[in-house]
Amino acid sequence: MAYILLFTIILIVNIAFGAWRVNTRKFSWQWFTAIHLPIPFIFLLRISLEITPWFIPASLAAAIAGQIAGGKLYLKLKPST
Repeated sequence: MAYILLFTIILIVNIAFGAWRVNTRKFSWQWFTAIHLPIPFIFLLRISLEITPWFIPASLAAAIAGQIAGGKLYLKLKPST
């Protein structure tokens, strides 16, 4: 149960950061921040829920999926000007 909870939290958090990432210039400090800021949060969650290191690849996949989904979702829902 903890694995599903952590996977879901990682995905949701990274959706928000993915939306922020598409609004920044590629390879700027804001872009790197949007990608790397959730990592300590994920680490602390994994430690506090006592998840084994075997879950790291799945959490990485959830983070990447959240970043991509957040970026695409933002671009799709963004009002055109």
